[in-house]
Amino acid sequence: MSATASGGLYYPFGSRSVLDGGCPVSALTSKVGLDPARLDRPVGVVRGIGKTTERRLRGLGIETVGRLLLHLPFRHEPPSRIAEVGSLCTGEEVTLRVRVVDCAVRETARRRVKVLEALVCDDTGSVLAVWYNQAYLEAPFREHPEVLLKGALVRQRGASTFLVKRHEILGDVGESHHVLGLIPVYPSTADLSVRTIRTVLHHAAPEARHLVDPLPARLRARRRYPAKSEAVLSCHFPTSLREAQRARERLAFEELLLLQVAVLKERQAQREGRRARGLVAAGRLTEDFLATLPYRPTAAQTRVIAEIESDLVQSFPMRRLLHGDVGSGKTMVAAYCLLRAVEQGAQGALMAPTEVLADQHYMGLAAQLEPLGVRVALLKGSLTAAERRRVRAALQSGGVDVVVGTHALIQEEVRFRDLRVAVVDEQHRFGVRQRDAILAVEDGEGLWPHTLHMSATPIPRTLSLTLYGDLDVSVLDEMPAGRRPVRTRIVFADSEARMWEFVRAQLARGRQAYVVCPLIEESETLQSASARRTFEELSAGELAGFRVRLLHGQLPPAEKVAAMAAYTVGEVDVLVSTSVIEVGVDVANATVMVIMGARRFGLSQLHQLRGRVGRGVEDSYCFLLTEGEDETVLERLALFARTNDGFELAEADLLGRGEGQLFGERQSGMGDLEVASLIRDRGLLEEARAEATELLALADSGQAAATMRLLTEAAEARFGRKMELMERV
Repeated sequence: MSATASGGLYYPFGSRSVLDGGCPVSALTSKVGLDPARLDRPVGVVRGIGKTTERRLRGLGIETVGRLLLHLPFRHEPPSRIAEVGSLCTGEEVTLRVRVVDCAVRETARRRVKVLEALVCDDTGSVLAVWYNQAYLEAPFREHPEVLLKGALVRQRGASTFLVKRHEILGDVGESHHVLGLIPVYPSTADLSVRTIRTVLHHAAPEARHLVDPLPARLRARRRYPAKSEAVLSCHFPTSLREAQRARERLAFEELLLLQVAVLKERQAQREGRRARGLVAAGRLTEDFLATLPYRPTAAQTRVIAEIESDLVQSFPMRRLLHGDVGSGKTMVAAYCLLRAVEQGAQGALMAPTEVLADQHYMGLAAQLEPLGVRVALLKGSLTAAERRRVRAALQSGGVDVVVGTHALIQEEVRFRDLRVAVVDEQHRFGVRQRDAILAVEDGEGLWPHTLHMSATPIPRTLSLTLYGDLDVSVLDEMPAGRRPVRTRIVFADSEARMWEFVRAQLARGRQAYVVCPLIEESETLQSASARRTFEELSAGELAGFRVRLLHGQLPPAEKVAAMAAYTVGEVDVLVSTSVIEVGVDVANATVMVIMGARRFGLSQLHQLRGRVGRGVEDSYCFLLTEGEDETVLERLALFARTNDGFELAEADLLGRGEGQLFGERQSGMGDLEVASLIRDRGLLEEARAEATELLALADSGQAAATMRLLTEAAEARFGRKMELMERV
C-alpha cells in the first residue's frame, strides 16, 4: 500500500495531515493562495459525484463543495486490531488483509436472503467470509482482488465463518476509506449511504485549503487551535479520537464565536439606532409602592430592580429579559417598572398573550396600584366596541396611566399619549412582529419605550446567551421567604381512587383544586383525557357534590372571565381546565393540582402548571396521572417529582427535546447550529461570549478593526438571515 499505516491507523494522504503532493496542511494553506470561490462551485465537480449522487446530496442540504467539506461526521468507529487469519479468535472484532480465492452466492430458504460466501486467505491460512444481501460483490470478487475485511469469527452451522461488517477492495493505490483507522460516520439519508459520503469526501479533501479562517491568529495560538482547513480534515480523517475531538471543539468554538459576534453586534446596533427618554431617579410613588408590599422584597428582586434602574436612566431604550422560577416575584418587578413611567407623568403598558393572563394581571395591578392613585385599564378583544373605544381614547388623552392588554394593544387604532415603559409577559408566545408593534415609534421625535420582556419559564444559561443574546438578562433565582415546595406524586391506576379521596378531603377543608387535561375534546388517536369529558365524569362521579367548573381556550370570552373570577373568589371548588391556566393564575387557596395525561406535557410546562398551587401558607400537592407509560416517560416524570427547581427542569427539558431552531418557529429537534451543541458545549459558549465581548471592545477602541471586520463578515454570512428573525426590539 502506498498510503501510510502506523499502529493500525491509516492516514489518507500518506503522512500526518497531508494534502496533495505530501505537503502538510499548515504549509499548504500558507504557500498556496486562497481561492474561496472554488468552494462555491456545485458539488457535482467533485470526482465520483454523478447526477444521482448530486441530487441525493441536495437532500442533505449539500449543494456546493464548501458545504460538502463542512458535512462533518457525528462519530468515529474505533479501529480494530489488524490480525492474521491464523490467529483469529471467535467473537473478537478484527481487520483482515486477505485475497479472495473463490466465491459463490447461495439463497437461504428463509425469506430468500442471498448470502455471498468467499474463501479468503493470507500467508497464515484461509477462512470462509460471509456477507448478507450483497450478491453484487460476486462479480468483482471473481477477479480475486486483495481486500480489507472488518468483522468477527463466529460459529454457524457447526463451522467457523468470518462475518463481515465492512469491506474494502484495495486498488492499485491501496488507500483505505472504509476499514482501517478511525472510520467517520456521517448523517445520511435512506438513498445516500454513509459509504458514498465517505468516498466523495476523500475526493473533495484537497479543496479544504481554500477554507477562509475567521479566527484571529492570536486567538488560535492562545487556545492552541489548528487552522480551519486542518481542523476540518482532522474531523474527517483523524489519527486519534483526541485529535477528532479537538478539531470538533475548534470548529464548534468558531461557530459559537460567530453567533456571539452576531448577537452582540445586533445589540450594539439597537442601542446606536434608537433613542429613549432617560427616566429621573425613583420618586415617592415607587417608594410608597414598596412600602405597601405585604412582604420584604427578596435580595434577587432588589438586585434586578437595581439592574433595571441602571437601564432606565439611559438615553437608549432598555431591552432587558427577566426570567425566573414560578413564584419568584416577576410581577412585582413588572409593577415597579410601570410605576417608574407613571411617576414621570408618562404611561406604562403590559401585554400578555392570553385574555386569562391579561385578566389576572389587570386584577392584580388594579388592586395594588389604584390605592396609590394610578389609573389602570384593561384592553382586550372580547370587550365591546364601545368599551374598546373608551379605553383607546383614554390612552391617547392620557386618562390612563397603566394599561394591561392582549394583542388588542397592537391594533393600529391604539395610540398612547406618552408610552415610556412596556412590559411583554410570556414574550416567547408572541411573534416577532407582534412584539415589535407595541414598541413602534410613538412621536415625531423618534423615541422608543424602555422594554422589559418577562418569561415565567426559567431559561437555561445557554439559551440566554444565544436566543436572547442581544438582550440584557436579569434572573430571579431566589424564592420569597416562607414559600413551601409543592409535594409531587406519580399516581398509577391502582392508586387513583385513593388520590380522589385525598382531593375530596382537601375540598372538605375549604381548599380548592385544579384538574388539568391536555385536550378539550376526546381524541381516540391520542388516548388522552379531554377537559369536557373529565368535567362531566368528575361532576357526576368522584367530585359529585362539589362546585366544579370548566375552563378552556375555546369558551366564549365572557364565560372564561366568569369562570376564572368565580374560582378566584372561592365560588368554585374545582376548576377543570386545559393548560390555559399555565401561567399568571394566582389563587392562594388552591392547594391541589391534578394533571391528567401528564406525559403529554413537557417538563417546563408541568412546572408551570404545578406553580398554580403552593401560593398560600398551606401545604400543596401535585398529582401526575399515568397511562401505562414506558420507562423513559416514567424517568422524566420521576425527575419532575423529585425537584421543584425550575432551572434544573429547564435544562432537563432542553436535553430531552433537543435544541430546536434558535431563530425559527420550530423549537424542538435538530437546531440551527451545525457543529456546536448548546447542551454539550455550555462551557465553550461562555468562553466564546467572553472572547466576542473583548474583541468588540478592542474594535470600538480602534484596535483589532481588521480582525473585527473579518469576524463580522463571517458572522453575517453564517447567521445574518437568521438574525433578522431574532430581532426583538
